[in-house]
Amino acid sequence: MNTNQSQAPFQVRVVPVTPLQQNCSIIRAPSGKAAVVDPGGEADKILKAAEEFGATIEQIWLTHGHLDHAGGAEAIKRATGAPIIGPEKEDTFWLEAIAGQWAQYGHPGMGEDCAPDQWLNDGDTLTLDRIEFGVITTPGHTPGHVVIYHEGANLAFVGDVLFSGSIGRTDFPRGDHATLIASITQKLWPLGDLQFVPGHGPTSTFGKERQSNPFVADHITGYQGAEQKPANEIDQKLSKRWQ
Repeated sequence: MNTNQSQAPFQVRVVPVTPLQQNCSIIRAPSGKAAVVDPGGEADKILKAAEEFGATIEQIWLTHGHLDHAGGAEAIKRATGAPIIGPEKEDTFWLEAIAGQWAQYGHPGMGEDCAPDQWLNDGDTLTLDRIEFGVITTPGHTPGHVVIYHEGANLAFVGDVLFSGSIGRTDFPRGDHATLIASITQKLWPLGDLQFVPGHGPTSTFGKERQSNPFVADHITGYQGAEQKPANEIDQKLSKRWQ
């Protein structure tokens, strides 16, 4: 993807991985130092992409503990020595179940259980070669989900909280629909009209989703006093709810 080079002090390459086509992002500073966000699996593919990008992976950032977002983290750590940072500790039970869940999906060996070197909390700052990124906790899809963002670049890495035209599933253990909606409207929208990289599918912007997303458009949530109208249940049922 292309970030606004006049504002972003870094470049981003998105690498879809695993049979679930999860968007793993490589964030490269001008020096070549890099962080990889949500390496869900296929570590060799991610490492090759980083090499082609001129990126030296020094940190691994996780938005949440699901198998398709964290399954390749330990392999990347072994290959690079990079510490695994995030998500929030409430996702521990997901991180400890990755290998077994991939086997249940029919892909044994696709990912490994993961033990982060550092947990993240609301308001934390992540630093990549003196470039600072903000962290907010956004539970609902999982209890320990976080979003990582850079205000100057108007860019956020939102995991499975929000998608182009949809939102994350909440029918997993400790998922909660009302909590997810609150995370989006109370944590994401106040950041402004950021472009975002979702865990699956194409990028979008918060502004676009506030206008047309069938789950969290302003006219559905009443955000900032918008006149509320009933949600279109057909649009919601037809909207893709990602893993």
